[in-house]
Amino acid sequence: MAFGQQPQDGRNPQYNNVNGQQYGQPYGQQYAYAPNGTATMNAQTAYSYEQVQEAQRASVTRAYGEMTIGLIVTAVVAVLAQMSGMYVAFLQSTGMIGVFGLAIVQIGLALYLGARIMKIKASTARVMFYVYAALMGFTLSSIFLVYDLGSIGLALGMCALFFLVLTMFGMTTKFNMLKAGPILMVGLIVLIISQVILSFLPVSGATQMVCAIGLILFAGMTIYDAQQTRALFQAYEAQGPEMIRKVSVICALNLYLDFVNMFLYILRLLGSRD
Repeated sequence: MAFGQQPQDGRNPQYNNVNGQQYGQPYGQQYAYAPNGTATMNAQTAYSYEQVQEAQRASVTRAYGEMTIGLIVTAVVAVLAQMSGMYVAFLQSTGMIGVFGLAIVQIGLALYLGARIMKIKASTARVMFYVYAALMGFTLSSIFLVYDLGSIGLALGMCALFFLVLTMFGMTTKFNMLKAGPILMVGLIVLIISQVILSFLPVSGATQMVCAIGLILFAGMTIYDAQQTRALFQAYEAQGPEMIRKVSVICALNLYLDFVNMFLYILRLLGSRD
């Protein structure tokens, strides 16, 4: 991925079929009527429901944990690539061909992971995700050539806070953001096309406007992916630990892309260039 362009979304369309699922109602509560006519909940059903809820929380935590490790890998690789001069040397030796080559590899890796997640092993998917994160870190080391450290740190802190608030909102609100999935995807396509056009036809002030729109769009996607993560675990939890691990990886990828994109937009909006 060339710096300034958005990482391509590795979302798997086959997961969208869970969007209509209502949260909090995956398991029908069974009632038995006592002799006096009063309704009493089956104790075994209530116990199982609590167990399921705990398992779902653990699964969601796993996905966010995978995302966090991916972000750490990206940060470490970015810093090492800058300190060692590897990225500069790469640019000097390959030029724009190398930049486009990296972008193609990253896009291909994300698309392959999203499309083949059901067919490959969970361990393979996890390795691919971390390789993707490392490649992203190598690419993002370019920000050290453009922005000062203070701006990078400020953007990172704001993004982390913003991401946390949006995630908590997505997990607690009763509003079903999954219904907005098609709108968000159309917005993403329009955003990418706009950025490509502006890269060839720069318009004064247009870049800042696109960045602001992109930030709002990925804020919505963060809420969407928070709810989708929970919905996916509800849909696939009965298929065993291996499937849960696979879902954790694909959800981590989606959340990771949301975080990285928001970080880049905040940096471009507020960052001071060297």
